[in-house]
Amino acid sequence: MPHQFIINGGKDIGGEIEVRGAKNFALKALAAALLTKEEVVIRGLPKISDVSIMISLLEKMGSKVTRTGERDIAIKTKEIKAMELDRKHSRRVRASIVMMGPLLSRKGEVVVPHPGGDLIGKRPINFFIDAFRKMGAKVKKSDSQYRVTAKNGLKGALIFFPKVSVTGTETVILAAVLARGTTLIKNAAMEPEIVHLCNYLGQMGARISGAGTTTIEIQGVGELKGGIMEVMPDRIEAGTFVMMGVMNNADLTVKKCNPGHLEALWEQLERAGAKFEIGGNWVRTIPTKGRLRSVSVQTHEYPGFATDLQPIYTLLMTQASGICVVHEPIFEGRLFFTDLLSRMGASIIMCDPHRVTVKGPTNLIAKQIESPDIRAGIALILAAIKARGESVINNAEIIDRGYEKIEERLRKIGVDIKRRKLKISS
Repeated sequence: MPHQFIINGGKDIGGEIEVRGAKNFALKALAAALLTKEEVVIRGLPKISDVSIMISLLEKMGSKVTRTGERDIAIKTKEIKAMELDRKHSRRVRASIVMMGPLLSRKGEVVVPHPGGDLIGKRPINFFIDAFRKMGAKVKKSDSQYRVTAKNGLKGALIFFPKVSVTGTETVILAAVLARGTTLIKNAAMEPEIVHLCNYLGQMGARISGAGTTTIEIQGVGELKGGIMEVMPDRIEAGTFVMMGVMNNADLTVKKCNPGHLEALWEQLERAGAKFEIGGNWVRTIPTKGRLRSVSVQTHEYPGFATDLQPIYTLLMTQASGICVVHEPIFEGRLFFTDLLSRMGASIIMCDPHRVTVKGPTNLIAKQIESPDIRAGIALILAAIKARGESVINNAEIIDRGYEKIEERLRKIGVDIKRRKLKISS
């Protein structure tokens, strides 16, 4: 059922807000549970729709999933009963593609539709397909689906990514841990979520070295044992909340985060003149009488400025003095949402699909708008919090894919926000 958020903006906010578990780790941890016949316990899962969809996919594959706590589950997959990913569910969550490796290792065959996810630009899966071929698999494409077979099992190979790919790196890691021989991934992604995943796979018996660098080596093993995975804090959510505090000149403490994962953001905010304090697992934004300065940014793979934080940073720059350029080289569709900010009064000019200029500061105007994807959606919520008057954000269920009960958490820091379910006319 479609939902919308109703936000009365222009009000003071402050207090404390906690960060939930990382979406981009949780989805891969769920897929990793397929690698063993033993029980895997995952603790601290965010209560978001993408996680629910991945759990449904696991159950369709034959996993027994038991809830052991509010955010904790136990997964046991004695036998994989299906080799085809459910089309409806897998097209809704792009991360479902990382299930290909575990299913190939356990079943020798997998059928997947072209993965879905946010409409933020072309995200081809040729990197994954080429890697599987190098590892001895046969791939057949027909009717927008892929059938990948490795009846004799996968074998280790040298995998060089012509372009850094986070999901590609994770997919090959999950495929290689049970493959025969050694797999070497070069030009690998270095995100903290990958390091965290490799650490837990190591505790399950995988032999992985180099995680967090551009070269990762995986020595295949015969089997993995069960284990306990703790979901790391969501660095994108933490960065989102910190920029919300800065934009509203609020005394806001973002708790249960890992500030060490956001060094590129801290550098940008310092250059812009924001005031904040950093603790071991918290960040506090400090009100100031001065105005923010415009500072240009270019997104980059980790440890650079995260593409998932770009929409929120673009919004922040609408409240800063001067003109800056936001360069988004990773996804050619991610800046299209700026038309919605322009409707709310922002002064943004699109130079090309990868660059916009932002002139500030501008007063934002309350509007009724559609949320196009998860990250643009949360940026629109933040814009509505800043704007005076009542804004309506449609497609709230898209934002639910990445942010747990966001309206309840925002209300606790003073945001006037409520959720409304829309009736579907027959």
